[in-house]
Amino acid sequence: MRFVRAFWRRKWIVLGVAVLITGLAALHTLRKPKVYAASTSLIIDVTAPRVLDSEVKEVMGEERSNYWFNKEYYATQNEVITSRAVSTRVVEKLGLQHDAAFLGLSHIQDEKERMQAAQGGDAAGLLQSRIRVMPVKDSRVVNIGVEDLDPQRAALLANEVAEAYMAENLALRLRTTESATQWLEERKVELEKASKSSELTLYDFKKREDMLSVSPESRKSSVNDRINTYEQNLTQVRMKLAALQGRVDAIRQLQKSSPTGDETWAEAVPGAGDSAIQEFKRRYIEQRAVCVELSERYLPEHPKMLECNSKLGVVREDFVRSLNNVVRKAETELAQGVAEEKHLLRVLAVARDEAFQLGKKQIEFENLHREAENNRRLYELVLRRLKDIELSGLLRTTNVRVLDPARPNFMPIQPNVRRSVMMALIFGLVIGCGVVVLLEFLENTVRSQADVEEQLGLAFLGFLPSVEGKAENGRERDLYVHNQPKSSVAECCRAIRTNLLFMSPDKPFKTLVVTSSGPQEGKSTNCIFLGVAMAQSGNRVLLLDTDMRRPRLHKSFGVPNDVGISSLVVGEGTLDKAVKSTEVPNLFVLPCGPIPPNPAELLHTQAFADLLKAASEKFDRVILDSPPLNAVSDSAVLATRCDGVVLVLRAGKTNRESARRALRSLADVQATMYGAILNDLDLTDGPYRDSYLGYRYYGHPEESKDGVASS
Repeated sequence: MRFVRAFWRRKWIVLGVAVLITGLAALHTLRKPKVYAASTSLIIDVTAPRVLDSEVKEVMGEERSNYWFNKEYYATQNEVITSRAVSTRVVEKLGLQHDAAFLGLSHIQDEKERMQAAQGGDAAGLLQSRIRVMPVKDSRVVNIGVEDLDPQRAALLANEVAEAYMAENLALRLRTTESATQWLEERKVELEKASKSSELTLYDFKKREDMLSVSPESRKSSVNDRINTYEQNLTQVRMKLAALQGRVDAIRQLQKSSPTGDETWAEAVPGAGDSAIQEFKRRYIEQRAVCVELSERYLPEHPKMLECNSKLGVVREDFVRSLNNVVRKAETELAQGVAEEKHLLRVLAVARDEAFQLGKKQIEFENLHREAENNRRLYELVLRRLKDIELSGLLRTTNVRVLDPARPNFMPIQPNVRRSVMMALIFGLVIGCGVVVLLEFLENTVRSQADVEEQLGLAFLGFLPSVEGKAENGRERDLYVHNQPKSSVAECCRAIRTNLLFMSPDKPFKTLVVTSSGPQEGKSTNCIFLGVAMAQSGNRVLLLDTDMRRPRLHKSFGVPNDVGISSLVVGEGTLDKAVKSTEVPNLFVLPCGPIPPNPAELLHTQAFADLLKAASEKFDRVILDSPPLNAVSDSAVLATRCDGVVLVLRAGKTNRESARRALRSLADVQATMYGAILNDLDLTDGPYRDSYLGYRYYGHPEESKDGVASS
């Protein structure tokens, strides 16, 4: 609310600043040169038209149906259009670096100076700053706009920028193709050498390892077959060996279990039942039977017995020898199986070593073969890509087409007077409001009723309009209310008188101190005005001039100051003789008297208290004109001896902090505050004109709005 009132009071400041800024902006806008614009429309595809077969791919890539890719691509093209390379092409083609009109050097009359200025200028940069790219939303259409002081040249530049962009786009593609071709040529030579070298290395390896006709896989397969055969034979031998070992172990067990000299155990050996052994056994049995038969007839030493026993021994030896041969055969077969197992293990180990060596050679062969294949494949890939690029590089097609060439537009786009004026008006209003806010923050004086009530927390008793210019001298000003009873000033005084009486209707005040925070704020004039207003209501009023440093009530009423308050306090004279009557009925004044050296001590005396009491008994109202509160302590002393205090504030002059210090001084002595009077209010001033319009034309004829006296 405070700022609303501030804006209303200072509305002319806001309007003045707005009008000033708007005028300056309009003047500046009208003096600016006219700028024209022209635009060329282009259709930019992601890729150029497909002329070659789909297998032939270009270096710049293919079109993708990816939103982010397309967005990035078109943003890149916009940067290319506004690049310095495109602007340089246009400048060189049209010779703009020597065009004084384009460079803005036409105002230089001297040809030499103009040429020097043109040499120091940056035509490409100037053109680059004038190019505007305006993509059409949801399409592949792009508008290239150029601004210039000449509409014909603007259209020419727009068309040339479009042509330069297409040429630069094609040149960029060709440069990329040439760079790729050069790089691929270098790689082709390197890969060709690498392919030949790897193939020769593979050939040398096959020759060294005797693999020209048989591959390592075949040789390894043959070795694996041999290993499998060896392993099968070894298994068979070990099975046979196990059987022979069991047979030999059985024979040895029979040998251990048979009595010494008894060789018949051998008959239990497997293989002892063949026909030869059975024959030896039959002959042995027959011969033994013969010997047994002879032993019945002959003695052992008989020649026949000896011969028979000899034959029996020979037959037995042959039989035992046959049985032993069977045992030795089993042992021999076992030894042969062990030897065969060892041989198979040896040849199997040799075959496995050969397989391991072949595996290592196969790995080396595969590495060499793979390297050769990779080099050959890379060489063929680079060669095929090189042929594709050479073929695509022969094309001179571009992915940019002109939709609508630029035409001169004789309607300037700048300066936009209407927009500039509107912007300046808005800006001016904002600046004006800012000035008002700044002034409001810088304003530290009491200016209105709201300041009295909100900033100081005092009751607002009323205001007194300014009487400057309405009176010829100070005495006439002080008696203005008496001399002009129908004036607005008199009406305001009567309003203040009424407000004061209503402050304490049950117990009206008898003594009242009128003071201010500082000098020259109108407290003496307000004291007189208030005394006159109360005297006019029929009260006997006494004005006491207690400002014993700068008294002036005796001057205002033209009475002598030889005897006064200071005289009565020291016991010289009487109250009746000291009180002077005035030209205002019912209004009396008690001057200060001789100025004492110690006013504050004088006001502290009991004699002054008795004087104030006697005066209040003789008069209906006693009003004390006191010195400023912040200057001396006299007012604070007087406030403790009176019924109440009225603070006079000069509108627009009294500092708020000074008024707060004065109020703290009164609060310290617990004085009764009736309120404040806003003095010297200029009703013609903008801040108060509307708020106090009702008082402005009320009263005296010379204050009438239209010159007609009003009652």
